[in-house]
This record gives sequence, structure tokens and C-alpha cells, in this order.
Amino acid sequence: MIPFNSIVLFGIAFFLLVVLLRTIKIVPQKQVKLIERLGKYHRTAEAGLNTIVPFLDSVRATIDLREQITKIEPQPVITRDNVTMEVDAVIYYLVADPVRATYEVQNLPWGLEQLTLSALRNVIGQLDLDHTLSSRDSTNTQLRAALDSATQQWGVKVMRIELKNITPPEEIRLTMEKQMTAERTRRAVVTTAEGEKASAILRAEGQKQAAIVNAEGAKEAAILAAEGQAQARLRVAQAEAQAIQVVSQALGASGSPAQYLIAQKYLEALGQISTNAQKLVFLPYEASGIMASLGGIKELLQAK
Repeated sequence: MIPFNSIVLFGIAFFLLVVLLRTIKIVPQKQVKLIERLGKYHRTAEAGLNTIVPFLDSVRATIDLREQITKIEPQPVITRDNVTMEVDAVIYYLVADPVRATYEVQNLPWGLEQLTLSALRNVIGQLDLDHTLSSRDSTNTQLRAALDSATQQWGVKVMRIELKNITPPEEIRLTMEKQMTAERTRRAVVTTAEGEKASAILRAEGQKQAAIVNAEGAKEAAILAAEGQAQARLRVAQAEAQAIQVVSQALGASGSPAQYLIAQKYLEALGQISTNAQKLVFLPYEASGIMASLGGIKELLQAK
């Protein structure tokens, strides 16, 4: 049989253990506990070791101060042009005031979900289908502003809201796919036309450059040919001048080089005419010319 004193000591030890457990509260990092005394808010226990008065104080709620995520399931939303779409979203928020988040709203996640659905219907109901699909960023901004202003009295800060999926009806989706295919085809045709245009321009530029190069080459060839002819004529003139000088030196005082050259050209011309004509006799027009010619020929013969 256990002695009565032992039972009393065991009971006291158990009571002290219960009191100790109810007195010491350990709060994890990034969390707070709301302490109530006799059913009324008393204080907020921060992270770390905290003590409370047992049987008078109690923990009302433990609030997580980290960024929290709430998912909104797909909901039907009607756009301004009467198109019903399925839209789902994700909300990222922080509890800025744990006291308000506990005492100002009964169920914070459910309240955020209802506010988000209402904001979705209001914002998307003001947009057409095309704007809803193309301006998702601006829609997210408008939703965040609407939720942030509505949740301030709850002590909640909405960081951002993201629309995940926007699913239009099947017939509209098929129409959009056809429109996208037509747009891609149009872009391909435009790209091909621009490529052909650029190719034609490049070919024309190439032909232009080739014509310019050919013209410059012909010009250079003509200049070189003219310079060659000038050089040839200059050499011929120099040779004739040297020949005249040699002839004048050979004749000396006995004859004139000019008369020698005239007689030589005269004889060459008569020789060319006589080869093409038969039974012809050429005499100078004047008798004095005949005598002068004979005299010149005589002097030439004597010089030789």
C-alpha cells in the first residue's frame, strides 16, 4: 500500500509540472503568439522564450509572419464582351498586424479568397477578351491594388497576385488558333516579300557597281590607248625628225632637205597611182613646174 505522503508529493509534483508547462511558452522564429488574460487580449509574445501567468493567461492564436500563399481555384468570370472564362490565381500576402488579423476577421484565408473573387469579377468585367489575354501584368497590378486597400483593416499586406491560367471557351480558343495561324502565315509572306525585295536591291546594286567598274575600265583602256597612240606618233615624229636631220647632213650645201622629202613623197604617190592605172602619163600643170621638177630630180641624182 502506497503511503499517503507519497501520493501527496506525487500530486504536488504533477501540479507543479502542469503549472510549469502552462507558464513557459517557446515561440519559433518568424511567429508570434497572442496572449489573452481572462478572455481579453493582453500582449503579443515574440520569438523566443516567453512566460505567462498560468490559469489566467492563455494563447489565443499563433500567427506566422512569413509570406503566405493562398491559391484561388478556377472560377468563371465574364468579360465586358460577354465571354465566360475560367480564371485561377495565387495570392502572396504578409500579416503586418497579428492583432487585427486575429480579431478583425473570422477566417483570414477564406476572407482573402472571397475578396479576390470579387476583385477578379470587377477588374476582368471591365476588359474585353483580347485585353484580358494580352494585359495580364496590368490586370495583376489592378487586382493587387484592390485587395491591398480592402485588407488594410485586417492588418494584411498583399504583396502580389498572379493570374495563372485564363481559359476561354472551346469555340473561342479554336477561333483564336485560326487567327494566330493566319497571322503567322501573313508574317511569313511579308518576310518572304521583304527578303525578295532586299535580294532585288542587292542585285541592282551589284549590277550598278559592275557597270561603274566596266565604264571605269573602258575609260582607263581608252586613256591608255590614246596615250599609246600619242607615244607612237611621238616616236614616229622623232624618227622622221632624225631622218630629216640625217638627210640634211648628207646633202649638206648641195640640196635642200625639204625638196628631197617633197620629191620622195611625190615619187611614192606616182608609184601608187601607176600601179592602179595603165597607159597614163602625169605631167605638172605648168611648164615651169616641169622644169623645176626635172631640176630637182637632176640634183637628187647628182647627190646620189
